[in-house]
Amino acid sequence: MTRYSGLLISVALLAGCAASAKGPIGGNKMKTLQIRWQRLVDEKGRTCDRCGTTEAAVEEAVTKLKDSLRGLGIGVVLEKSAISPKEFSKDTLESNRIWIDGRPIEEWLQASAGQSKCCSTCGESDCRTITVDGRTYEAVPAEFIVRAGLLAGAQLVSAKPSGPCCPPVEPPPGKKQCCPPVSSPKGR
Repeated sequence: MTRYSGLLISVALLAGCAASAKGPIGGNKMKTLQIRWQRLVDEKGRTCDRCGTTEAAVEEAVTKLKDSLRGLGIGVVLEKSAISPKEFSKDTLESNRIWIDGRPIEEWLQASAGQSKCCSTCGESDCRTITVDGRTYEAVPAEFIVRAGLLAGAQLVSAKPSGPCCPPVEPPPGKKQCCPPVSSPKGR
C-alpha cells in the first residue's frame, strides 16, 4: 500500500492545483475516464452474490473517483453491461470483468484473473476472481477499482494535450506559442 501513497499524494496535489486554476488542466475540455463493468444477468434480472458485491464496489469507487479527478479536468463515466446466460456458458470468466480506460483492471494493478466455483445464478460454473498482492478475491473491492482509476487518471493527466494549444508546427509569425518549443534531435 505504501507504494501507492506517493501516487495518491501526487494526484491530490495536482487536483488542488487544478482546482485553483481557471479551468481544468489542459484547457476547457474535460477528459473522460471510462469504467466498464460486465456481469451475468439471468432472464429474471438476477446476478450472483459476487457480482452484486462488485456492483456496489464499482458504484462506490466511481463516486470517489469522480470527486478525486474532477479538479484535474477528468470526468468519470461508468458503463454497466449484462451478459446473457447463453454468452456466460461460452466463457464464464467474462462475467464480473472490469475495464478502466479500455484496459482490464488486472493490468493496472499488476494482478491476475483466476476462477473459483460460484453459486446461485451462475450454477456450478467457475467464475472470475482477481488476485492482487498474493490474495485472491471473488468480488472486486472498491479500493482496487479506485487504485486502478487513479493510475489511469494520472496517465490521462500526463498525456500530451492534443488540440489548438500545442500544434505540432511552429506558430505563425506574431502568434504566441503556449507550449514550450520541442528540441529537435538534429541539434543534439
